[in-house]
Amino acid sequence: MYQFDFNFKEHGKEAPKVHFTGIGGISMSGLAEILLSKGVTVSGSDNKESAVTKHLESLGARVFIGQDEKNIASDTDVLVYTAAVKADNPELLAADRLSIPKLTRAQFLGELMKEYKTAIAVSGTHGKTTTTSMISEILLEDQADPTILVGGMLNRIGGNLRVGQSSTMITEACEYTNSFLSFFPTHGIILNIKEDHLDFFKDIDDIRHSFKVFANLLPEHGCLVINGSIENLSYIIEDCKCKVLTYGLNSTDYDYSAHHISYDERACGSFDLYHKEEKLANIGLHVPGEHNVSNALAAIATCLDLGISLDHIQAGFSAYTGTDRRFQVRGSFHGVTVVDDYAHHPDEIQATLHAAKQYPHKKLWVVFQPHTYTRTKALFDGFVQSLSKADAVVLADIYAARETDTLGVSSAQIADAIKKLGVESYHFATFEEIENFFKKNCSEGDLLITMGAGDVVNIANDLTK
Repeated sequence: MYQFDFNFKEHGKEAPKVHFTGIGGISMSGLAEILLSKGVTVSGSDNKESAVTKHLESLGARVFIGQDEKNIASDTDVLVYTAAVKADNPELLAADRLSIPKLTRAQFLGELMKEYKTAIAVSGTHGKTTTTSMISEILLEDQADPTILVGGMLNRIGGNLRVGQSSTMITEACEYTNSFLSFFPTHGIILNIKEDHLDFFKDIDDIRHSFKVFANLLPEHGCLVINGSIENLSYIIEDCKCKVLTYGLNSTDYDYSAHHISYDERACGSFDLYHKEEKLANIGLHVPGEHNVSNALAAIATCLDLGISLDHIQAGFSAYTGTDRRFQVRGSFHGVTVVDDYAHHPDEIQATLHAAKQYPHKKLWVVFQPHTYTRTKALFDGFVQSLSKADAVVLADIYAARETDTLGVSSAQIADAIKKLGVESYHFATFEEIENFFKKNCSEGDLLITMGAGDVVNIANDLTK
């Protein structure tokens, strides 16, 4: 594989030329911005102009709108592309014809990670963005000057990227298409391992194998922080060369654990932090739900291993009030509180609704937009069971994302199955119908959550604008 020389200045070389096919994406744009900060010559293409592409141009990147073989200069050193780019893309074909090395986004990020003494990779079926954000806040409180790549908008850094000048970086590590197996972390986190992305993985055993391989990427001097409640944990960690730290709730069998958990009037947790049987501190969070107590433990274990003080850890949690689209209060209409949440997996939905039960409300409404036909079909029963924890559920049509085959599954089928459990349930084909329904049926004091990984947040924005 092509080895990128990030230290070209020290070696007396000219600035490398890197082209990004799909430069406007949230993760690709972050990589491009890091390279621009290092003096690399960056070009790229995207299907449409955006605030992101304009920002990159202001930093010195050359951005083409539309993808064309003419965009690829013959002296380009490497082309970086995302998994969404097809093999017949004209820019990839041009790179092949010009013998220009190609790297996937994950491979290039892996090469970049090699340049950092401390490289933290946060993995898991869900909770990656929140946990990455928590650790980022703590690193900033510790004056660590980290480079941060996060999958959501973090207010503290004004976006999803921060380019630091230290030898520390943190990034999310997604298992989809096994992209996280291209990484070179010194510190890895595994938050949970659940069925998901079954358009790529064969089954849960296939997924577990990938996380096992990820755990084995960590070097002897590294550290794996892992949820101690993961089923058959020994299989995941049995071959690890590095230190392994476990965490969990209400048991001193873990290396780090939370006890005496309580919640305030906004469902935000506080707990006693233990290292084995020793109480270390009381930790207070400003984000709701038991799932965030678990995420916080992963962040704490990682940061304590890095030598960060409990004072800075507590200050980081005090500063962290949530990430965009994670139980985010968007506003209200007619006395109804509207919260938006990214949950798109049954476990995430259950965690969000568990948090919502602690939140002040009369009636709990959920409007859910399933994400991809593959996930909806594979996890159908899980969606029915988790959504039925709400008082009333409205289903929007499935957000197809990258898929075209409906697989014979629909949101109406989920609504019907929830109704059979005795829970109030509806399906509407358009956002306009859904919004009109809520305006007529929600009452003052109710809590409405818009939920899903697609564009369901537009309902929240329309109702509260």
